[in-house]
Amino acid sequence: METLIVLTYAAICIAVFKLFRIPQNKWTVPTAILGGVVLLAALVLVMNYNHPFTRQVRQAYTVTPLVSEVRARVVSVDVAPNSRVEAGTPLFTLDSARYEARVARLSAELADALRNSQGRVASVGEAQAALVAAVAQRDQAQRTYDRYQGAASAFSRQQLDQARERLETSQAGVGQAQAALERARAEQETADGAVDPVVAAKQAELEEAQLDLANTVIRAPTDGYLTQLAVRPGMMAVPLPLRPLGVFLHAQSGTFTAAFRQQSLARIEKGAAAELVFDALPGKIFQAEVIEVLPAIAESQLIAGDRLVGSEAFTDMDSRALVTLALQPGETLPHLPLGLSGQAAVYSEHVHHIAVMRRILLRMLSWQHYLYLDH
Repeated sequence: METLIVLTYAAICIAVFKLFRIPQNKWTVPTAILGGVVLLAALVLVMNYNHPFTRQVRQAYTVTPLVSEVRARVVSVDVAPNSRVEAGTPLFTLDSARYEARVARLSAELADALRNSQGRVASVGEAQAALVAAVAQRDQAQRTYDRYQGAASAFSRQQLDQARERLETSQAGVGQAQAALERARAEQETADGAVDPVVAAKQAELEEAQLDLANTVIRAPTDGYLTQLAVRPGMMAVPLPLRPLGVFLHAQSGTFTAAFRQQSLARIEKGAAAELVFDALPGKIFQAEVIEVLPAIAESQLIAGDRLVGSEAFTDMDSRALVTLALQPGETLPHLPLGLSGQAAVYSEHVHHIAVMRRILLRMLSWQHYLYLDH
């Protein structure tokens, strides 16, 4: 583009010199050259500031390490590597014999706990009936004692003492029946009123065992690909994040992260128009827009530690700001590996007529991608 501008300016100067018959001497020629230099420099500087460009663009994507939630040996690998699968598709099958046995044992224990729970319910009913009977005996003994005491002359001292002893015994029986009822209820209910804590505990253990059994089949978290598969049957799967079974690549169009000079931030805004070119797609231009400017520059981050930060933290002062770009609706990339590299230009509303220079330069750069040498 610079060469084109220089040639155009040179053609205009030659035409002006010949048309107006301007003499070519040591004053006119240097003046024309200096004017061209100033014009070209002004155009480039204005273009760079108002319509920033960067060569550092990458297609960003995310992956998920597949970590087993249980410890078991791999029985089978159920999908081929790098083939698209739907969410929920089994990827790996682990040995489930241990977890099936645990589920069976806890199911039997839960059934036994339910039977015991029914027995505890019956115990509460028996305790309530015993309490009613004890209260009836106490009331009968109270009435007998009151009758003996009201007609003391008709009864002997021994009969009166016996009536008092029967009353005290029946009162003690009521206390024992109440204690037995409270004990039966305590065995059946928890403090917050939930029925049968033993059954609840066994149910929770069984659900945990069933979850472990279900986790012996590792499934695809979303639509995507299982890539770089190195797991084979017989390997041990362990619930450690440092030992994943594989890497799952989610089906995604990917976003594009561009690193711009900090001087460009004044002209990069959310929603601004942009264009992308890629090394793998020479001669093609893709329309995009600015999604966001990341709120921090990674090179300036500080981490808490046991030492003060010195001047060495400020050695890299040429760090760039990251900007997220996305293709406009209707723009699609060919089926290529994620992680493409390319270049991007952002067009602001300031001095918009100069943007044509940036567009031409970007297209010239895209055509240059056809030319490369392998050493």
